[in-house]
Amino acid sequence: MTGEILFLCHRIPFPPDRGDKIRSCNLLKRLAQVAPVHVGCFADDDRDMGFAGELAAIAQSHCLLRRDKSKIVAGLTGLAKREPLLVSLFDHPGLHQWVAQTLADHPIRAVVAYSAQMAHFVPTLPPGVRFLMDFVDFDSAKYAAYGAQGSGPMGWINRREGRVLLDFERRVAARADISTFVSEAEAALFRAASGLGPDRIVPLENGVALDYFDPAADFPPVDHGDGPLLVFTGQMDYRPNVEAVESFARQTLPAIRTVHPNARFAIVGRNPSKAVEALAAHPGVIVTGGVPDVRGWLAAADIVVAPLRIARGIQNKVLEAMAMARPVVASPQAAEGIDAQDDLHLLIAANPAEEGARINALLADPARAAQLGIAARARMEARYRWSATLAHLPDLLFGPLADSRAA
Repeated sequence: MTGEILFLCHRIPFPPDRGDKIRSCNLLKRLAQVAPVHVGCFADDDRDMGFAGELAAIAQSHCLLRRDKSKIVAGLTGLAKREPLLVSLFDHPGLHQWVAQTLADHPIRAVVAYSAQMAHFVPTLPPGVRFLMDFVDFDSAKYAAYGAQGSGPMGWINRREGRVLLDFERRVAARADISTFVSEAEAALFRAASGLGPDRIVPLENGVALDYFDPAADFPPVDHGDGPLLVFTGQMDYRPNVEAVESFARQTLPAIRTVHPNARFAIVGRNPSKAVEALAAHPGVIVTGGVPDVRGWLAAADIVVAPLRIARGIQNKVLEAMAMARPVVASPQAAEGIDAQDDLHLLIAANPAEEGARINALLADPARAAQLGIAARARMEARYRWSATLAHLPDLLFGPLADSRAA
């Protein structure tokens, strides 16, 4: 094929150590197999800026900008412009200019925008240039759920964001050639909300790096210690993760410790909020902060838990734990987008009482726990290799002959 690709993402895709970066990194690698890719993205901090070399090694050209707009300024700007706060937070004149110059200077045949906040950087495109909008998750539904739960100023802000962002998502999807979501469940919800059909709104699922998340791989071990070890992994300044571990530490763990007094709950992930750090004062709770290699903690876990109450799409933390052949106990929300069966590949528990009961039963039956872990790994191998989940990405952009360059 001839032509090149413009890829816009809200965070630099390196290192792939959090959910959004894992997906964007694998999307970028897949796109680069098909055609030269020009990448425009943001850095949150100096650490992100330090990965410019990794980006340059795969991108034909790139624009990496430090995102420095405060949430307060973004909020006021968004209110004044009547636009989603998420869009205002990620606006930058420099990226608008770079996009326009890249479209003028290069034979761009397709534009891929990753996450809703990057859509406003995509201008009206000339004939023959395709626009793929990878929403990933139905973000406005998340803010609407926050608003329904909340009160006061934050409740109002979240309800407003849910409404305004939904209008924005609908407008973007109407002008995109095709829009993708991380699971069929998310895609179906958006079809109902937008009125667009399955020819325009399709799933593009996440995968898992099975060679990396492999219990037989070489990684530094973590001392299991005495007593059952329960592990949660994730970015620990992300609200759904914070709420999940607070619920588990305060409501579920005490019920488990009545049966297993030396049970421990390890919260493993970068940037723990003050609320998460405070949980370390609870009996049996460990807050690790960022770790060099999460695989050691997963391998040491007797059970990996994912008790999220608000979750969208496919949870990478669940895929990774299952790939490591660990038994997983997840909420219905955390398991919803994953093609796996309750009681066969993982266990689903809807509330703290069910979590405690299912975890205690599993701890009492090590053979059952091991069997569940083996089935989880087998399911990941059969269903969630990145090469399989992204196999049809070129076809979404250019048609069935798009992959000839990669052959």
